[in-house]
Amino acid sequence: MAGRLPTQVAIPSELHQNRGQIGCSNFLSWKNNLVLQNFRVSSPSSISSLSGRSYVPPIIKCVSQPAVATNYAPGTPVRPTSILVVGATGTLGRQIVRRALDEGYDVRCLVRPRPAPADFLRDWGATVVNADLSKPESIPATLVGIHTVIDCATGRPEEPIKTVDWEGKVALIQCAKAMGVQKFVFFSIHNCDKHPEVPLMEIKYCTEKFLQDSGINHITIRLCGFMQGLIGQYAVPILEEKSVWGTDAPTRIAYMDTQDIARLTFIAMRNEDLKGKLLTFAGPRAWTTQEVITLCERLAGQDANVTTVPVSVLRLTRQLTRFFQWTNDVADRLAFSEVLSSDMVFSVPMSETYQLLGVDPKDIVTLEKYLQDYFNNILKKLKDLKAQSKQSDIFI
Repeated sequence: MAGRLPTQVAIPSELHQNRGQIGCSNFLSWKNNLVLQNFRVSSPSSISSLSGRSYVPPIIKCVSQPAVATNYAPGTPVRPTSILVVGATGTLGRQIVRRALDEGYDVRCLVRPRPAPADFLRDWGATVVNADLSKPESIPATLVGIHTVIDCATGRPEEPIKTVDWEGKVALIQCAKAMGVQKFVFFSIHNCDKHPEVPLMEIKYCTEKFLQDSGINHITIRLCGFMQGLIGQYAVPILEEKSVWGTDAPTRIAYMDTQDIARLTFIAMRNEDLKGKLLTFAGPRAWTTQEVITLCERLAGQDANVTTVPVSVLRLTRQLTRFFQWTNDVADRLAFSEVLSSDMVFSVPMSETYQLLGVDPKDIVTLEKYLQDYFNNILKKLKDLKAQSKQSDIFI
């Protein structure tokens, strides 16, 4: 969520802002009495354009209702250490898996079938099951024997966000509720309730409300930004002397190491007093894009080739691409420009949260320390490679 547009903001044409209510669609047909409530979609009103034809996304009016209660006979008790991680191959998900294994949990990972299997998860000691949130019929089998679900997933850039981040999440929550899952941990985005113009954030807020209304024991954790994402965005291009893309936006983001997020998540998960709570995790300091680039330049010992894209250009491009259905996905990705131009600080005071979780703030990694360790490691490897090359030249 720093200076460039996040590639995961790919919003379906069917979803547009309409605040105050949450809901779901008749897109699922469940077996075993798992039924999704009605989804009311208004018809798009037509507007004229220069070509005489234009596109306006229909508006979703969502009314969140709990899934129909179903009584099942008591089954075999599941171990509190049995967890299912959804989105286990992602930046945060893999750290959740590592932390859970280190703390002695029995970890099952829901992974979509794909040509390159997630073998590293098996190598770590996790169990991998193939399923897909966009195919609700594949979900129930993954929940058998599971005590806690930790949802770190989000849709891929090339697919409509509604399919995974809304329809899939609603299906997952309903199925977890019906199958007796004891706890559900959901990762959301800080300030998602304040930006209905950004479809990913709007969907996260809708999912928060749906989870709350479901009645399942849950914890919602809002996040500001990942330090890991800055490596590919700024550190690597600077080292490779490639262009670094940024904006002139004043937005400040308190990035956090995903390892710290994982550690705090399991502390919160074991605290029974946090049932139904909304927590926000933020790093020690909020940074602008330019401040991050300057820090990377200093640690790398070289200047960055910065290409700045004014936020006004992004906003204008978004308005132009909204007129036609075939460019609507592009417009939805550009929606994040509204956040970048908001002069908002993506951060929260963490002292109360640290006290609640029993965490020493000194144990939280700062961005300076994280990037310094990264650059020191990379520069040391480069130095070793040069030394090896010189040694080879001597023998030749």
